[in-house]
Amino acid sequence: MTDFVHPGLLFILGALPIPLLKGSVRKAYVLLIPTLAILAVLTMQPGDYGAAQFIQQEIIVAKVDKLSILFATVFSIMALIGMVYALHLTHAGQHVAAFVYVGSALGVVFAGDYLTLFLFWEGMTFASAYLVFAQRSDQALRAGFRYLMIHITGSIALLGGIILHGFATGSLLFGPIEGGLGLATCLILAGFLLNAAVPPLNAWLTDAYPEATVTGAVFMSAFTTKTAVYVLARAFPGTDLLVWLGIVMALYGVIYAVLENDCRRLLAYHIVSQVGYMVAGIGIGTEMAVNGAVSHAFAHILYKALLFMGAGAVIHVTGRRKLTELGGLYKTMPVTLALYMVGAFAISAFPFFSGFVTKSMVVAAAGQDHRALVVLALTMASSGTFLHTGLKLPYYMFFGTDQGLEAREPPRNMLVAMGMAAVLCIAIGMFPQTLYALLPHPVDFEPYIGVHVTESLGVLMFTALGFVIFLRALDPENTISIDTDWFYRMGARRFMWLAEKPLARYEKAVSDVSETAALPFLHGMALAGLRIDLHGVDAFVNAVARAILLGGGALRRLQSGVVTHYALAMIVGVIAGIAVFAVAWR
Repeated sequence: MTDFVHPGLLFILGALPIPLLKGSVRKAYVLLIPTLAILAVLTMQPGDYGAAQFIQQEIIVAKVDKLSILFATVFSIMALIGMVYALHLTHAGQHVAAFVYVGSALGVVFAGDYLTLFLFWEGMTFASAYLVFAQRSDQALRAGFRYLMIHITGSIALLGGIILHGFATGSLLFGPIEGGLGLATCLILAGFLLNAAVPPLNAWLTDAYPEATVTGAVFMSAFTTKTAVYVLARAFPGTDLLVWLGIVMALYGVIYAVLENDCRRLLAYHIVSQVGYMVAGIGIGTEMAVNGAVSHAFAHILYKALLFMGAGAVIHVTGRRKLTELGGLYKTMPVTLALYMVGAFAISAFPFFSGFVTKSMVVAAAGQDHRALVVLALTMASSGTFLHTGLKLPYYMFFGTDQGLEAREPPRNMLVAMGMAAVLCIAIGMFPQTLYALLPHPVDFEPYIGVHVTESLGVLMFTALGFVIFLRALDPENTISIDTDWFYRMGARRFMWLAEKPLARYEKAVSDVSETAALPFLHGMALAGLRIDLHGVDAFVNAVARAILLGGGALRRLQSGVVTHYALAMIVGVIAGIAVFAVAWR
């Protein structure tokens, strides 16, 4: 690997000195590593790097092609933006966790075999969980443990699938999985789908992301689900099941966003919805659909991070995150509002913003593949996205009823990071060919044609009209929406009741019986065994030993060294033998 620098290792190894650095030196350092990673990605050449043999299997630490370079590029850029956003942090823990998280995501992107992929996959799980625990609230601790529980379960399924796949194929190399959905394939797919937050495996996302730290949520919105999109695009392109799962995701996230009062939880549901476009595109499997899916992942990382940064800025300044507690901030946070709206226009697929040039490619690919139902469902989801992320959330957060909150613009580094993401959202929308040149397949798609623009604007304008007409019906309510996390929340409570009540009582009863009946009996048996050993076995052994010693002494005395004595003994022995033979013969 002399001609290749792994950007993931730059982050993971680069995390080690961070706790030792202070002040401006640390700030410069945490910006330097992402910058070096961007340069490493831009200068790398396609090929396989770090090939080795392990347990008689071929291991490829880094497989570089256009797909991996695309994701590595946006991951490295997002790492730089995220670090700018987190510069104001004084404790090193979140910087370290973010570095390991980003490095592990890059490790997955370049993994050429399942073993390497799994190791980095686990690194992502534990590093991202720290970003939830770092909030240090009771809600965050509980959400963090649930997050770990769900992801470790998914990792077990993934590992089981990898082992079965290795036995079946004789290879651990990571690539397109051919054949039907056997047990190994289903387990691998389940592990990937969990990280993609496909319902009903999605509640970990909307449970944990709102409880993470302000800066931690920004990183989490960018990497875990998009890494899952990458592995699905690598291993399962053209799997028809993914089309229907993607549609469910797109609509499911939008519907649940209607019920949300927590601003970051609302944005988390729209992650589920937007990833649905990507999953559906991968399931369609045509070159245009896959291009649309991965380009939408690229754009989504940037605009979703911008939205989380905007919401995080409000939380950082006001300490509030519920829409019912916010309002009137447009007067004191106008820059934050403007930058947030760039992300809102991008996610809503407004023309000349990044979401338009990527989302429309997925919809167009569905149309070319004659999937009218998919086109309709994704269009409806796009309308819902604009309704809640582009209209409802900013209206009730920045406008709406003035709650009299004392607010100001967030620290300058947070605004700079938001500005960086906003510029990229606009640049991609204005110059889509720059992004299209990075895509894994040749691009034959022009987003700015009349039909695409008019369809998009028509949907958006009618959505805005509906928002104005039904504004009062959309007023947020101070409620909590329970998703499929209800099952493991309630399941965990039932398990704890079972462990603390029936099982504990059973264990106590067994212990009482053991202490009152079994233990005295065992003690008595042990004492009896000791007496038998001392007075029976030991006595017999000692008697045999004494007899052997006496016999040996007698034999020693018979060994006089006189030949006549030995001859006499031989004669006596022969006479004795003849006598015994005569008796036995008779």
